[in-house]
Amino acid sequence: MVAKSKTASKAESKAESKAVTKHKLTLSVQYADKRLQDILTRPLIRKTVQAALFFPAEITLRFVDAEEGRVLNHDYRGKDYATNVLTFAYTEDEDAEVTQADIILCTDVLEKEAAEQKKTVLEHAQHLIVHGVLHAQGYDHEEDDEAEEMEALEIEILAGMGLENPYQ
Repeated sequence: MVAKSKTASKAESKAESKAVTKHKLTLSVQYADKRLQDILTRPLIRKTVQAALFFPAEITLRFVDAEEGRVLNHDYRGKDYATNVLTFAYTEDEDAEVTQADIILCTDVLEKEAAEQKKTVLEHAQHLIVHGVLHAQGYDHEEDDEAEEMEALEIEILAGMGLENPYQ
């Protein structure tokens, strides 16, 4: 018999509570880059964020262009290029009652990746929102076991929304 890791057990209990609980969400959406505003509506974003929540949350989701994305990635991660999603988690403590985070999505990178991966912009954006929300709740993918756990959660959450496995 294989022993479950503390993180895996925690994830299972979160997933079980998720099935019966819709967690309180305070959501602010900012369209600094307005290109996706018509397809990524506030109600759809709320539904996507809510699907990935294991705890009550206060989240700001901001859509930016490549220049703002590059500046933020440079200033906060020391990398001089725009990336698809940046998550600034302010409460990664397991004892925090409310998850607080800013999630930045770079429209230029999102559109480029969607085309390269032959996905719709909408599907890719929903995947990145789920990815960012999981980061906000303390999930990471620096180590192989963490990446496997996070990807499995993403696949499960997206499937629950009727979306395909983003890693295939």
